[in-house]
Amino acid sequence: MVEPTQYEEHPFAQYVRILGKGKNGTRPFTEQEAFDSFSMILAGQVEPVQLGAYMMLMRVKEETREELVGFVRAVRNAIHIPADAPRVDLDWSSYAGKRRVLPWYLLSTLLLAQNGVRTFMHGASGHTVGRIYTRDVLGALGIAPCTSIDEACERMATENFAYLDLEYLCPRLYEIIELRPLMGLRSPVHTVARSTNPFNAPYVMQGIFHPGYRPVHQEAALLLGEANVAVIKGEGGEIERNPDSPCLVQRVRNGVLEEEEWPAMFSRRHTREDHLDIARLGRFWRGESEEEYGEAAVVGTAAIALHLMQKAPTPEAATALAREMWQSRNREQMRSAA
Repeated sequence: MVEPTQYEEHPFAQYVRILGKGKNGTRPFTEQEAFDSFSMILAGQVEPVQLGAYMMLMRVKEETREELVGFVRAVRNAIHIPADAPRVDLDWSSYAGKRRVLPWYLLSTLLLAQNGVRTFMHGASGHTVGRIYTRDVLGALGIAPCTSIDEACERMATENFAYLDLEYLCPRLYEIIELRPLMGLRSPVHTVARSTNPFNAPYVMQGIFHPGYRPVHQEAALLLGEANVAVIKGEGGEIERNPDSPCLVQRVRNGVLEEEEWPAMFSRRHTREDHLDIARLGRFWRGESEEEYGEAAVVGTAAIALHLMQKAPTPEAATALAREMWQSRNREQMRSAA
């Protein structure tokens, strides 16, 4: 008699089964299951075929707020922040890239940094063809992106601003984002990365492209204990207010969910551009050129952050404060990029 072959299931298979058991058998992960499964992924304890199945099944289902919380907790455990890291005021994620409009949001963050707001920006580059990304634009502005967490800490301590690519912040998460050309679709990692807030900043700005993700980010932030978060449908998916349209800001304010709509800053729409010349950003900052749309985008985006940080009591007051900051900015900051 031939003995039956012993079948030993891979420990990660249970999580793929939960997601892929069929339309009547599948269910969302609990927060703990999301944490455990994503911790295995980050530790390299899954096979490539399992990772692909997991990510695409999750993509079809779309992540719940509880799942997002579990994923973020796992990522935070995998990122090692030095005990003597500087206090960070504002967490700013940048994962979408820009295609139709210049990345004016970069000038908003630099403006805030000039005015004492210590900002940590993190993002990923090059995963979608035809877009320009923060890392490359900063280099063109004469601002070197950081290549380690320690360097980001030093830069924030001296300059109030640092950008660190996900490649150096969490290499395993970066590897998964880089699978997009193979999959043809974004994965939940894009949502997770935006929500990481690795330095535990008390204020968080998040930009999304698909409006349906806005409440997931907002509600997950509340479950994660984030006291003050602003989520907007940003231009191109970045944290950038489109001044031609009303902007719905969904927030966690002092632990309470709320939303407010900021009105359009223009009565007419501006024409989109065929070519994005990033050198215009430096010229505009230095006062060598005028940009009607760009100035409104910079001021309007900074105003949302200032209102989030309770530096102005109303959207109108925050906009006035941001405009005052812009008019009195140190124009020499980007002189080296001229």
